[in-house]
Amino acid sequence: MPETAEAVTATTATELVGRHFRVRDHYDVGREKIREFARAVRCDHPAHHHEANAATLGYDALLASPTFASVIGAATTRALIGTVLTEYDVSQILQTDQIFEYYRPVLAGDRLSVDVVVENIRSYGDNDFITIKVTLADVERLPVLVSTTTIVARKGVEIDPDTVQTVAGVVMHGHVADGLSEAPSDLILLAPDEVADFPAPAAPLPVHTVPTVATVAPGAELPAAKVPVTRGDLVNYAGVSGDPNPIHFSDTAANLVGLPTVVAHGMLTMGLTAAYLTSWLGDPSALTKFSVRMSGFVPVEPTAPTIVEFTSKVKSVNPETGAATVVLGATSDGKKLFGRAVAEVRLS
Repeated sequence: MPETAEAVTATTATELVGRHFRVRDHYDVGREKIREFARAVRCDHPAHHHEANAATLGYDALLASPTFASVIGAATTRALIGTVLTEYDVSQILQTDQIFEYYRPVLAGDRLSVDVVVENIRSYGDNDFITIKVTLADVERLPVLVSTTTIVARKGVEIDPDTVQTVAGVVMHGHVADGLSEAPSDLILLAPDEVADFPAPAAPLPVHTVPTVATVAPGAELPAAKVPVTRGDLVNYAGVSGDPNPIHFSDTAANLVGLPTVVAHGMLTMGLTAAYLTSWLGDPSALTKFSVRMSGFVPVEPTAPTIVEFTSKVKSVNPETGAATVVLGATSDGKKLFGRAVAEVRLS
């Protein structure tokens, strides 16, 4: 019988590298959850909102927006830290990198299993850089999406009790993503003989992009865009995504960690970037990989929006396969938000 996560809490973090876990329960992807998440990250493509438009792309259900899996991945990572990687305090964690690899879009009605592996832990002084890979698979165990997240966590840090009390007064309670509990018993440690390779994914459907292999060349620049972000957007995203960090809605919490004011979620910024890219593509299923290294933040004042500016350039195009690589940029008040942001896409 598989062990629960509690059975390995005495193990040090570095000994957990390569260990596989599975979330006991599946995640049912809801039609309305897809719509509300798409609204939160400004993914306006009709295939996220109307079945008829999804059907024109070859799908019989709504397509989730490209960063939707962060709802599942973030809850899984917090559960892993709270039950297995217990050397760390969840309040002392910062996400640095996020990679999504897509085999097909997540669809309304999907019933997804969640498999987790601690891929790597690298130590630099008091900080550990932890890489966690989450694989979402359908009822036939076919992989749908792989999410690889790198976080930096401080260990052995004593937290001021007054700070704990202050944060407790503003933090969101009941940190549970819809349909996926973060209770310790819901993480199961898999024995080596229980870890099986996923079968080969199904061949992807054709894409229907507006830019095509014939019309796009390396060096082409996408139209720039500006997106306003308000405190209301942050509160909405916090609720929709299940991100409980109060630095995104409480000035008190933000000031306690040295921030000048409330800041936008890194994954909200990534979601807005994906929306910018897919609005150009015209087909959100055309994304095959999306990778971001976060290096800055978006400060959001109480009564005025902050403008996030997006630019992009086509790095390469393969005329035989239709594969293209796009380099993306995002700035706020002239400051870069990403150390790197790259998308791999398929063009018609």
